[in-house]
Amino acid sequence: MIIVMKKGAEQKEIDDVTRWIESVGYRAHLSKGVERTIIGAVGDERGKVFLKSAEMMPGVEKVVPILQPYKLASRESREGDTIINVGNVAVGGPKFVVIAGPCAVETEEQLMESAYVVKKAGASMLRGGAFKPRTSPYSFQGLGEEGLKILARAREKTGLPVVTEVMSASDVELVESYVDVLQVGARNTQNFALLKGVGHSKKPVLLKRGMMTTIEELLMSAEYILASGNDRVMLCERGIRSFETATRNTLDLSAVPVLKEKTHLPVIVDPSHAVGQWRLVPPMAKAAVAAGADGLMIEVHPDPRHALSDGPQSLKPEKFYRLMDEIEEIASVVRKE
Repeated sequence: MIIVMKKGAEQKEIDDVTRWIESVGYRAHLSKGVERTIIGAVGDERGKVFLKSAEMMPGVEKVVPILQPYKLASRESREGDTIINVGNVAVGGPKFVVIAGPCAVETEEQLMESAYVVKKAGASMLRGGAFKPRTSPYSFQGLGEEGLKILARAREKTGLPVVTEVMSASDVELVESYVDVLQVGARNTQNFALLKGVGHSKKPVLLKRGMMTTIEELLMSAEYILASGNDRVMLCERGIRSFETATRNTLDLSAVPVLKEKTHLPVIVDPSHAVGQWRLVPPMAKAAVAAGADGLMIEVHPDPRHALSDGPQSLKPEKFYRLMDEIEEIASVVRKE
């Protein structure tokens, strides 16, 4: 249920409704819009009839049931789009955001070179994996905490907020002490213990869609994070597994407008992991801009041939510079800065 307060409702009226919701065993989630405050009542569905009585309280305009199973992620639960601030970067607003960097942190020299490249190109944030979930146990698994320290030093030198993946609930406290955004990878989209763990963090979360996850399942995973108290969630389409073998995965760009209809959360697209081939990354990145995405996540490496992880899908610096110029042109057409 969501309780819509009247335009100009007093703070005392909002506080009274919030306390009443909590007194009957529900959790209250406030969303303050330009004109109205919306209060989400989250809890056992069996009490929704009882919640209708909130319409009699001072300052309440109406009580509306949310039909979707994802209550807090649904567009009905919030007035307007969610904008998530990461340092001085606003994700979900008028500015198109690009997150770029290597798949994995390999050495300090490699990451610093990558960081300066993506900053020069105009990217807003730096990505790099310190912990790498790989298909093979014999592949490079990341530098762990040393990788996190290198990411933190790159932020200090470039001013770019950093994004990295957290793989288990037990690692959340460690990872959030070094980085600005916690990424939940495709293989962990339905790791509910991890989702609750990042839900208790105060850091923004970039939630990737699983390879065999439906849009509703992605939104339900986001709901776990939101219901745990963290309302700073960004969704990421990174390709799904299909019968097609010409690309690594099938990039589902239709997910962008569908998500924009269903949720208020920002939507990012990762074409690198979807196509798995650097030649295909630029056209799919540009298509994602045109489809209405709020941003991109792109893998960039100074020497892809010798990358320890996902070299074939990483752009060289000169290719990335060219792509950023093209993205800027398309973004202006779809009214993104």
